[in-house]
Amino acid sequence: MLMGIIRYYPLRDDVGFLQFKKEYLDILPWKIAFYTHVFSIIFALLAGFTQFSTTILARYKKLHRIIGKIYVYDIFLNFPVAFVMGIYANGLLPTKIAFILLDCLWFWFTYKAVAEIRKGRVSAHREFMIRSYALTLSAVSLRFWKIVILSFVQVDPLPLYMINAWLGFLPNLLFAEWLIRKRRRKLTFKAHIVKN
Repeated sequence: MLMGIIRYYPLRDDVGFLQFKKEYLDILPWKIAFYTHVFSIIFALLAGFTQFSTTILARYKKLHRIIGKIYVYDIFLNFPVAFVMGIYANGLLPTKIAFILLDCLWFWFTYKAVAEIRKGRVSAHREFMIRSYALTLSAVSLRFWKIVILSFVQVDPLPLYMINAWLGFLPNLLFAEWLIRKRRRKLTFKAHIVKN
């Protein structure tokens, strides 16, 4: 991911993904959105990665809060810019819908995580953060699925992009829901053992 970001510095528009977006390079809102997203998303990826560490949570609660704020502010910054990118996404309407839906869910789950922790609901906060980070990781899984698909079958770029837009986040979200329910069952089982 980091190597993919570095190649766009200093604001190069002749490399990587931008080679396929030449018709949008003169649209200033899109270009601002793209560079904002590319250069800021790494902070959410790294910050979120640390937030599920029980060691940091148990020993360094203040650090957990600071990193959590970095994560949240980064996503709140990325919500409008990713929305602009979704509107201009390649791959026709199915791709646009996928990216806009991903962006809205990403913002909503993050917002709900903040709202829940402010009410002192730690468990609900954790669940919404799992969902939020699953969608943050779509930046990684989007690239992963493209490699997997192309290693088995040759697909034209347009349908590949449409398929990949959905594969980039739906499996992540399904895995997050499975993880949340597994954790709930485990907590319910422990509570039942303690009670009896």
